[in-house]
This record gives sequence, C-alpha cells and structure tokens, in this order.
Amino acid sequence: MKLSRSFFTRPDVVEISRELLGKYLYTNIDGLLTGGMIVETEAYSGKNDKACHSHMGRRTTRTEIMYHEGGVSYVYLTYGIHHLFNIVTNTEGNADAVLIRAIEPLEGIDIMLQRREMVKPEKKLTAGPGVLSQALGISRKHYGEPLSGNTIWVEDKNVYFKDEETEARPRVGIGYAGEDALLPWRFSIRNNPWVSKTVTNYGNRINSTH
Repeated sequence: MKLSRSFFTRPDVVEISRELLGKYLYTNIDGLLTGGMIVETEAYSGKNDKACHSHMGRRTTRTEIMYHEGGVSYVYLTYGIHHLFNIVTNTEGNADAVLIRAIEPLEGIDIMLQRREMVKPEKKLTAGPGVLSQALGISRKHYGEPLSGNTIWVEDKNVYFKDEETEARPRVGIGYAGEDALLPWRFSIRNNPWVSKTVTNYGNRINSTH
C-alpha cells in the first residue's frame, strides 16, 4: 500500500526519517519499474538545523519546493554529477526533508545495473544517495514530483524494525553546520549490507550529501 500524504505531513521530520526504514521506494521511469527497501535516511529540519538548505527561511529556486506541503520530491544536483533524492515533509511553509541515502535493491535489478553500468549487484549499486538516484532513474526532472502518483512512490509492506535493530548517527558531509553536524539524524538498519559507508570526517566534500 502506498504511503498517504498524511504520513509525510506530520511535524517531526526525525520521526518520519526513522519510520521510513523498512518502507519500499519505487520508480516507474519510461515504463521501467525499479525499487527496493529503504535502509538508510537522513533528516533535515528547516527551523532549527544549520545543515538544512532552508535554514533561517532561505528560499531559492532550488529550495522553493521544500516549502510545499509534504509528500513531494526535492531533487538537486551536487558537485555537478550526483542527483540526490529527498522527500519533503511537514505542512506547507515548514521546509523539512528526508534524504534517502540507500535502498536494498529488490525490483528491476537488471535495469539498475544497466543504469549504473555494472555487471552484477554489489554494494555500490544503491548504497549512497547519488548512486541510488542513478539506479532508480531519478534526476532533476523529477523535482517536485508528487509521491502520490505512479512515477515515484513509497509503499508500506508492514516491515518494522525495533530500536536495537537500527542505528542513529551523525549525518554526512555537513561540517559547516557546527554543533548541528553532531545531531544523530542519520538512520540505518543495523548490519544491513546495503547501508552506505560510514564516514567520520563530516567535512569531507566527496561524501557531502545535503
């Protein structure tokens, strides 16, 4: 069953980010179905998070979609090569978002391999927000895409994880955010092989994701 808009319009982006673990992200791009289970996310809050693009009410052409009602996609290009897929949350005007960092690939793996120019499934197929978007065919043209449609959507298949089965750690590549860089707002499924590599240098530009 597809997640309803009400799932995304709740006020606590951290809670939503945690609860997206175990949900299933799908895309149907050019008639090609791909998807898998979400295993890693990051939360960003517009009101009180220096790492968030919309911090202090910042509104630009890139961030404008973050101020819409939750349940739409926020896709942006980083370093000119990686498209990063975020889900806008909260009510209109609040500008929160969840970055989807990794999925466990389950549907259309052959298509993902072609998009990633890979021969066999391995971690680098979908472990990391840039490669994830490439594998699923997500690009800037999907900026603002409603998750209630048939292009990008998230399903609930009654898969849940106990707190001890998950991890909460600082986010990646946000050293500029000062003390907010230490917030444990990066969530993942413990010991899942598709979670992206742990990075301890939060200022590493190569791994910067938001």
